[in-house]
Amino acid sequence: MDNNFIEEESVQKVSKSNPRIYLFIIIFLVIAILAGLLYFFKIYTKAEEKISAKINKTEIYLNEDLIYADNTNGAKKWVWEFGNGDKSTKQQGTYRFPAVGSYVLRLTVNDKLREQFFVSVKDSVVHSLAQDTTLFISGSTNGIVLEEIRLEANGPGEVFEWWFGETGKVDAIGKSALYTYTKPGIYKVQLRSDKSPKFVFHTIRIVDPTADINQLVTPGKGAQDALNDLKEKIQAIANGADFNAKYNYILSKYLCGDEKVKVNVEMDGKKKQMDIYTYLMGLTFSKGVTINEVTVESASTPNATKECPTLIKVKQSK
Repeated sequence: MDNNFIEEESVQKVSKSNPRIYLFIIIFLVIAILAGLLYFFKIYTKAEEKISAKINKTEIYLNEDLIYADNTNGAKKWVWEFGNGDKSTKQQGTYRFPAVGSYVLRLTVNDKLREQFFVSVKDSVVHSLAQDTTLFISGSTNGIVLEEIRLEANGPGEVFEWWFGETGKVDAIGKSALYTYTKPGIYKVQLRSDKSPKFVFHTIRIVDPTADINQLVTPGKGAQDALNDLKEKIQAIANGADFNAKYNYILSKYLCGDEKVKVNVEMDGKKKQMDIYTYLMGLTFSKGVTINEVTVESASTPNATKECPTLIKVKQSK
């Protein structure tokens, strides 16, 4: 009887203590869950705060631009330091280093996140710059009307474009170019390639053997009509007419084909002297120029069949 009483009393004590144990277990589990959540939250937060930035190259040349960009989530403030005292506060952009060397490029985002890159800057690539000067034209500098001319491109490139100066458009494509002129004159042939975007030039003189050179008009002997015609052609160039056609007309008809004839230009009280080609080409870039007066000075040369001008005087206004 006493044993049964003792057992019942023990069971009652255990029953009374169970709620406390359960409570303790529940509290422990809640703490463990919260700790786990906090741990994963910190990991997630750190992952979210990681910088997402890049540069296009780690090795560049002095004549190249470094491209930099950042795409960090939540980023609102940037400081790019280029390792030489220069800084940028842009999210992305370009930068050109002024000197050869090794640099540590640092990025700070939102004043707390940091990333760094190592950049090596080498001396400029001179090969690509030299390509423009290595392209040249070989071939004849003289030709005859209605006879085929052949010119060759020498230099780097796979695509070559030729302008022969008579049509005002591309006349041939390829390393070798064939062209037939229909009119006499002095032409500026232009060439460029995909490796050399700058034009190179070649001067070629085209003559018509059937023409009578003694029929050329020589101004300076009271031939006012010739002076008026010369003035008219110069004005046409200033007004935007076809340059090659007018230039070759003036050169062959009035200047004995001499591109070195000097021009004295007077405008707004100022005087300048230049060769005929430079003067006429300059007119194509000027707007609103009016040719007011043209006079010519000529000099006879031994055994010459005609007088060739040595100086043209032009008064113009704007």
